[in-house]
Amino acid sequence: MQTRFLDRVDAGRQLAVKLAKYAGPEVLVLALPRGGVPVAAEVARALRAPLDVLVVRKLGLPGNEELAVGAIASGGWRVVNTAVVKEHGVSVRTLATVAARERRELVRREKIYRASRPAPALRGQTVILVDDGVATGSSMRVAVATLREAKVGRLIAAAPVMARESYFELRAAADECVALTIPREFHTVGEFYVDFAQTTDEEVGGLLAGAGVVLADG
Repeated sequence: MQTRFLDRVDAGRQLAVKLAKYAGPEVLVLALPRGGVPVAAEVARALRAPLDVLVVRKLGLPGNEELAVGAIASGGWRVVNTAVVKEHGVSVRTLATVAARERRELVRREKIYRASRPAPALRGQTVILVDDGVATGSSMRVAVATLREAKVGRLIAAAPVMARESYFELRAAADECVALTIPREFHTVGEFYVDFAQTTDEEVGGLLAGAGVVLADG
């Protein structure tokens, strides 16, 4: 029987149980906005750990935005899923257009989520990187690459559900990979949730403010 979560809060609480060994303020929980924030907020709350965000934008396939052809992150990082690009015949121009659009959105979100507040200290830090689910893994992989460049200490990639291939890729890239379910049949993250309504900037703001993260106006 396929595992399904009631919503992101339910998924986060269940994920926190599996991450309980990391409880303590010396661990930093980093969420991938927007959908990863409600999950990560529950993890951080249960582990009594600080919460922050790492802004990553998926490069969606035109006409099928849920399918990632790659991802970008703060600092100029980019990952391209060459298999998806080849399979769907995505041109260099199309990829560049999608990347430019998502770069504008990344900058907008950084302004809202972080403003003048400095990014958290990462060097040597144990980081739990959380999303609400991992399909192709592009967003999570570019986040892992960014954190490796920042020379974090131990890095744990975690999500309630991960596609099998992505799970093994992330297990090789991170120090540990944690998922509650790794199904053989995987189409979209949303199929594993009863309620998978889009997370809004306002919801993200409320969760980060509740965790002591100061946001910009607007």
